[in-house]
Amino acid sequence: MSMLDSSQMALNRREFLKTSGLALGGLAIGVSLPLGVLGKVGNSAFEPNAFVYIDRSGATTIYCGRCEMGQGISTALPAAVADELEADWSRVTVLQGDANAKYGPQGTGGSRSINVMLEPMRKAGAAGREMLVAAAAQTWNLPVEDCYAKLHTVYNRIDDRKLAYGELVALASELPVPDQPTLKTRDQFRYIGQPLPRHDQGEVVVGRRIYGADKKVPGVKYAAIRHVPVFGGSLKSVDKSAALAMPGVVEVVEIPRFEKPFGSVGGVAVVADNNWVAQQALAALKIEWEPGPNGSYDTTQYKQLLVANVESPAKIEFEKGSLDKAFKQATVRHAATYLGSHLSHSPMEPMASLVWVQEDRCEVWASTQDPEGIQKTLAEYLGRKPGDITVRVMMAGGAFGRKFMCDYVQEAAALSKAVGAPVSLTWSREEDTRTGYYHSCSAQHIEASIDSDGKVSGWLQRIAFPTIDSLFNPAIVQPTADDLEDISKHPYGIASMRVESGLAPAHTRIGWYRSVYAIFYGFAVNVFTDELARAAGVDTLEFIRGIYDNNHDPQQQEQVQRCRAVLNKAADMAGWGRTLPAGQGMGIAVHHSFESYVAMVVHAEVKGDEITVHRVDCAVDCGLVLNPDIATAQMEGAVIMGIGLALETEINFKDGAVVNSNFHDYKVTRISAAPAEINVTFIGQDYRSTGLGEPGVPTLAPALVNAIVAAGGPRYRSLPIKAA
Repeated sequence: MSMLDSSQMALNRREFLKTSGLALGGLAIGVSLPLGVLGKVGNSAFEPNAFVYIDRSGATTIYCGRCEMGQGISTALPAAVADELEADWSRVTVLQGDANAKYGPQGTGGSRSINVMLEPMRKAGAAGREMLVAAAAQTWNLPVEDCYAKLHTVYNRIDDRKLAYGELVALASELPVPDQPTLKTRDQFRYIGQPLPRHDQGEVVVGRRIYGADKKVPGVKYAAIRHVPVFGGSLKSVDKSAALAMPGVVEVVEIPRFEKPFGSVGGVAVVADNNWVAQQALAALKIEWEPGPNGSYDTTQYKQLLVANVESPAKIEFEKGSLDKAFKQATVRHAATYLGSHLSHSPMEPMASLVWVQEDRCEVWASTQDPEGIQKTLAEYLGRKPGDITVRVMMAGGAFGRKFMCDYVQEAAALSKAVGAPVSLTWSREEDTRTGYYHSCSAQHIEASIDSDGKVSGWLQRIAFPTIDSLFNPAIVQPTADDLEDISKHPYGIASMRVESGLAPAHTRIGWYRSVYAIFYGFAVNVFTDELARAAGVDTLEFIRGIYDNNHDPQQQEQVQRCRAVLNKAADMAGWGRTLPAGQGMGIAVHHSFESYVAMVVHAEVKGDEITVHRVDCAVDCGLVLNPDIATAQMEGAVIMGIGLALETEINFKDGAVVNSNFHDYKVTRISAAPAEINVTFIGQDYRSTGLGEPGVPTLAPALVNAIVAAGGPRYRSLPIKAA
C-alpha cells in the first residue's frame, strides 16, 4: 500500500457528465455527491473522477478527498470504498485528492468526515463492483444474478469461470453508472469494522511521508516570519539593514494585515536561500510595534470580568418550566462557578506551506484542513478565480482545527509575489504559539435544586466566553443561542431550566479547537453533577442514572438511552464502587457531542500536590466503527490530550500579547504523565457512523477532577487545575 500526492502525476483533464469514462484502458467510477459535483478524465493520461480508478493490469487507485492529519481518515474511507468494490486491499494505492469540488466537501473538521462521506464513497465502490459484474455477465452472456465479485475477480456461478478486474475494465467503462448501487449488508463486510493497518504506516515509520514543511520545488526560497504580537496592532518601524547585509538574504518583506477572518494579522518576514539564514536574519531585525486597541488585554483580569458577568443575571437564551418555583420548593440548593482557559492548537508540525505565485497560475502545497478555503482566500487576495488556484494537499503533522485557517498560506503567497519565486514558509514554534486562533476562555455559573423526591427540579446555567462568531462579526460580544444548544438540549431530565449568556467581547482571534465548546460544557456539567450528587448524599453514577430516568421527552429518548449505555459500560469496565487504597479514587463523566456518546472513568491518586492518573476506562458509541485500531488510537489520543488540558495546559495574555512561547511554558502531556492503562470499548455498532475525532476530549478532565475529590483531594473548578 502507498499514498502519493497527486501532483506527482502528469494529468490531462476534461469534464464528463455523471457517467463512466474510458481513458486508455482504465475504468473511472463516478458517484453523485451531495454537492452534485462531477468527475474528470483525460484522453492521453488518466485522472480518476471522484474516487476510483482501475487500470488494465487491475491495479486500483482510490482517492481520499478528506485531509489526512494523522487521524487515519485516508485509510478508513478508502478501505470502505475497497470493501464495496470487492477489491484486494493489497492491490490498492491511496492518493490524496487536491482541492477539487468533485470530491465533495473537503473541509476536514467537526468530526464530519465519516458521517458525511461514508455513504457516497461506499456507493462509489459499489457502483464499480456492479459495473464489473455486469461486464463479466455480458462477456459470458449470462444474467447478472449468476455472477459475483470477490477480491478483484468476478466469478460465474454456473461453471466457476472467472475474470480478473483488469480484464473487464474496457467493457465496464462503456456501461452506465448505476444511480443507486446496492450496498453490502454488515454481514458481508470485508474491511469495514476490521483493524486494517494504516496504508502509509511503513512510510511514516521510516520518514518517507512528505509533510507541508518538507515540500521542495526547483528554485524555492525559504522564509521566516514575525507577527504583530497584539491582535489589531500594526508595524510601527523596522530596521532591515543588518538582515539585508547577510549573505543569502533575498528580501525583507513587510506583510500588512489582510482584513479577512483567515488572513494574516500582519508582520515582517525574511526571504532567504535557506531556512537557517532566514531565521538568523529575522533575529537581526529591529522592530517596533503599535499595540492597537487590544494592547491592554490581560487574561487574569478578563477571567475576573467573565466571572462577574455569569454570577449576575444575564441575557436569557433558553427557558422552560418555572425555575423560580423549583428553587423556592427545593430541599437542596447548590451553586458553583467554573473557569476555562485559552488554548493553543500547537500541532507538532507548525503552520507550513509552499506557494508559487505566477502570472498565469498559483500553485500551493500546504498542510491544511480546508483546501477549498485556501482557494477562496487566495483568490480574493490575488484577484483571481478560486479555480485558478491549484492546492496540493500535503500530509499534515497534526492540526486540531488550526489548519482550517489559512493565514500562513496567504502570507506565503504574499512573499512569493514579492520576490517572484516559490516560497516555503514554516512558522517557528514561538510564532505558532503566539499567533493563533485560540480556544475560548470561559466562565460558567450553575445553580440547581433537588426536590423532596430527590429529583433535580431546576437548573440555571450562565455562560460567558468570546465566541468564534466574533471572527466574522466583531459586534458579537457574547455567546448566541446557537452556541448554547449543547446545554439547552442536554439530555438530562429537568423540568425547569434557564440558560443565559454573559458579555464576553473577543480581544484575540477565537477559532475551532478539538471538541470546541464541548470542552468547557462537558467539564462544568459533569463536575457540577458530581457536586450535586454529593450534596444529595447519592452515588454519582446512580445520581446521573436518576436524572436520565426523569427525561420523558420522546424526542430525546434515543439520546438518553445511548448516554446511559456508555455510562453503564464505562462503570462496568472500571469496576465502579470497588474499594481502592487510601489516597486513590475514581471519577466518572459522560457527554454527548458531535453526534456521539462518550463516558469515562478515571482512576487517580493524590499525594499532596502530586496527581497521578493510573487508569482510564472509556466507553464510546459513535455508531458503526470503520477501523477499530484507528478508532482506539483516536480515543487514546483524546485521553492524553485531556490530561494535559486538565492539569496544566493554558494560554495567557498580558499587555495584549501571548505570554507563552514554546512547550516549556505551554505544557502538553509528557509520557511520564500518561496513564499506565487506557481501556477503550465501542458499543452501539448498529447505529450509523458519527463523529469520533472530537468527542473523546470533554469527559477526561471532569472525570479526573471528580476522581481527585473521591481520593480525598480538593474540588477544582478551573481548567487547568493549577489555575484554581
